[in-house]
Order: sequence, then structure tokens, then C-alpha cells
Amino acid sequence: MSLPSLVRTAARGLAAGCLVLGLAASFAPTPARALDEAQRKEFEGVIREYLISNPEVIQEAIAELQKRQAAAEAAQREKAVAELKPLIFDSPRGSVIGNPKGDVTLVEFFDYNCGYCKRALGDMVELLDNDPKLKIVLKEFPVLGPGSVEASQVAVAVRLVAPDKYLAFHKKLLGERGQANKAKALEAAEAVGVDRTALEKKLTDPEVAATLQESLQLADALGIDGTPSYVAGESVIVGAVGHDQLKDVVASVRSCGKAKC
Repeated sequence: MSLPSLVRTAARGLAAGCLVLGLAASFAPTPARALDEAQRKEFEGVIREYLISNPEVIQEAIAELQKRQAAAEAAQREKAVAELKPLIFDSPRGSVIGNPKGDVTLVEFFDYNCGYCKRALGDMVELLDNDPKLKIVLKEFPVLGPGSVEASQVAVAVRLVAPDKYLAFHKKLLGERGQANKAKALEAAEAVGVDRTALEKKLTDPEVAATLQESLQLADALGIDGTPSYVAGESVIVGAVGHDQLKDVVASVRSCGKAKC
């Protein structure tokens, strides 16, 4: 186990222990006065003996703590989605593929150097091929180094210069092996018919930086720190969850407006 994992595990264990002690204390008789040192040690000894005899209680407490934390994170994300809905789903800075007037919108935050995003490309293509009413909004979210930033800058410039070629460019670059960067992105754009001179000129347009900044700010507000991540209905879905789960999410949003009915 790595050091960060050990630290997290220890922290959770401490939190769980505090939770158990707090629960036990809440059921203890209320003294007329504060416990003296001897009484406090006796009480702590009883709790310690109980935990040693029943260690599964700590596991249960940790599980409950994680459940509450996950629920709190989900609630915070849902609140952020509601507050930022226009920017998430309808910002002109998003790259729209599929049906622009679709009845369901699926938003994906991705990085051109993300291996999971490369594998998830097939999920997106399959969804588009089988759902003519689906609108997908792609948001460049370059978090994996300078090469990712460069590739995303070129991608935004492609959308501005030749929006009709964006999807072909996206598939080309994301489907290639090796690290994406400016040179590879320009080659991919040229390969799908984008004018390289116009593209390189567009890279200096302030709109390129503004687009990436908007994506980064949205991701921060939504609690997204990895790729791929999706937004559908009122929910944020983290990770490459696969075609079938995404298909179910789209169906649920179409049915009840939520990622899970």
C-alpha cells in the first residue's frame, strides 16, 4: 500500500474510532458533574475493550462514514450542476457532436492523454451511432501535463476554424498512440482537412484560453479532478463507466430528467 493510502486509511480509522466513541458517549448516563481522571480512564477502558472484542464495529463505522461522505459529495455536485446548468450544457464554448437539438445532453470532460478517455471513445461513438436524439458536449479538460494543454488548445482552435471537422479530428487524435501534444494535434487536424495556416493563426485567439479556463472552472465547481467524467441530468458521473451504464443514464434522463429514476 502506498504512503498516501496508508495515511488515508489511518485517517479513516481515526475518524471511525471517534465516531464510535461519540456514539457510545451519547448513550452513557449524564453525570451530575464532569468525569474525574479516574472515571474518564475507566470509561475509555470499557470502550477500548468493547472495540477489541468487536472490531467489526470499526469496519461498520468506516463504511457508514464513507457512505455519508459520498452522499454529501453527490449532494454538493447536484447543487453545482443546478447552479451552473447553462454553462455546463449550453455554453457556446463546448464542442457539440451528435444532434444539436437532442432531447438529452451528455457532457464529457476529457484529456487527450488520458488512457481511459481513449478507451471511452468507442462508448461515445456507439452511443451516437444508435441514438439520433442524443446531444454530446465535449469539454477539453487538460490535466495531464503540458502536452495535454497544447493538444486541447489545438482542439479548441479546430472548433473555431472548422467546426464541421471537429469530430473527425477528435477521433483521430484521441485514437492515436503515444503522447498528444501540439505537433501531433496539428498533424491530426491537417490529416482530416483543417487548414494548418488558419489553425496556427487561431491559436493566438484569446477565445482559446478562455474556453479552457471555463472548462477548468466548471470542473473545479463540480468536484471533477479526473477524466473521463460526465454530467447528465443532475448528476456527475466519474470514470470510464462503459457504454452500457452511459446508455442507461441517457435513458433515465430521457424518462425522468435524472441520471437514475
